[in-house]
Amino acid sequence: MDRTPNVQKLVRDRDVFFTVSWSRLRKSDKYEIVRSVPSDAGIYELYYMDDKEKLCLFYVGKSWYGGLRNELRVRTDVELETDAARRAILLEHDSWYRWSLLSNSDDMADVLFFFAQTHLPGNITVHPSGRYERIFMKEVDADKIVTI
Repeated sequence: MDRTPNVQKLVRDRDVFFTVSWSRLRKSDKYEIVRSVPSDAGIYELYYMDDKEKLCLFYVGKSWYGGLRNELRVRTDVELETDAARRAILLEHDSWYRWSLLSNSDDMADVLFFFAQTHLPGNITVHPSGRYERIFMKEVDADKIVTI
């Protein structure tokens, strides 16, 4: 990999501009996750492939304590996942993941708020840090999967 998957930030007045560089999309495999995903803080996305071979985003999350490696191992293993809806998806479909390093909890909140408002408008389960008036986002992905 020629770049580190991470999140960069630029602040102008009360606006923030995030650039999320994602890792390569990989099919979920516990051994591959242990070998290749760092135990650092960050964000991640989970996808499943439907019957028409289309990738469908089904979860966006963050990992702080325990790191991305641990979180992805749990969220992609049907035996470890505790959420019934995600578990049902894992039982029926192959899953895929990608991640990006991000070690600031307020920035995580802002990035996840943006994604939640983009993918689930009106669903207030994630709150921004309150530091910025507007949040802008750009995704960089070698697999050409841009969700915003």
